[in-house]
Amino acid sequence: MNPFDIMVEYWPRLLDGTLMTLKLTFLGALIAALFSPGLALIRANTGPVAQAPLRLYISFMRGTPILGQLFLIYYGSGQFRPILQEWGLWSFFRDPFNCALLAFALNSTAYQTEILRGGIMGVARGEIEAAKAIGMTRPQILRRVTFPHAYRIAWPALGNEIILLMKASALASVVTVFDIMGRTRQIFSRTFDFSIYLWAALIYLCITAIFVLLWRQGETRLSRHIGPHSTVRSILSPPEGPKP
Repeated sequence: MNPFDIMVEYWPRLLDGTLMTLKLTFLGALIAALFSPGLALIRANTGPVAQAPLRLYISFMRGTPILGQLFLIYYGSGQFRPILQEWGLWSFFRDPFNCALLAFALNSTAYQTEILRGGIMGVARGEIEAAKAIGMTRPQILRRVTFPHAYRIAWPALGNEIILLMKASALASVVTVFDIMGRTRQIFSRTFDFSIYLWAALIYLCITAIFVLLWRQGETRLSRHIGPHSTVRSILSPPEGPKP
């Protein structure tokens, strides 16, 4: 059987795995995107005592392998079965997909929080002072000045984080959630044809290329409202001389 015959015969399984990869990646990134702005504000604007629990959480998520975090949630939840049953959460933790999604969302939240904190810290203080001078309230400053500028600064790094999350989702197959790599291993165990891994790599490349294209469109839209990054532009552009 040649590589194309394998693809034709097993494409429904690969499509099923692709949809699972997309589901895990974008649900995990979406959950992280909901929580990371508030956590980034806490990291950027509070003292060391107030943000100590958050720093501990971020350090743990960034300093340990995501595979270990996945095992900790999936297998470790069994140690707390009586408590989880009493709280009505046991059925949630018995679903491998829920555990994988929770692990990826918690991990991505830690990274997105730090990336967005860097964006907030990069907002020029003069922008904030100008907003105060024209009478904007604190919520208005956050909504119209701080976060638009912070997301523009952090946008490329956030895109990289989502791509890394998509590749990390391949680990979900160890708890019987069959994404692209999980389905690929199933097919390989039947056919023993290594070309199926090349098809899997091609699928990942296609998803990544489409995502990068869409993400750049978002970057263009952000820059359209706010303008190009003046600091980078000023560094790269030659100084203007006197006009003749």
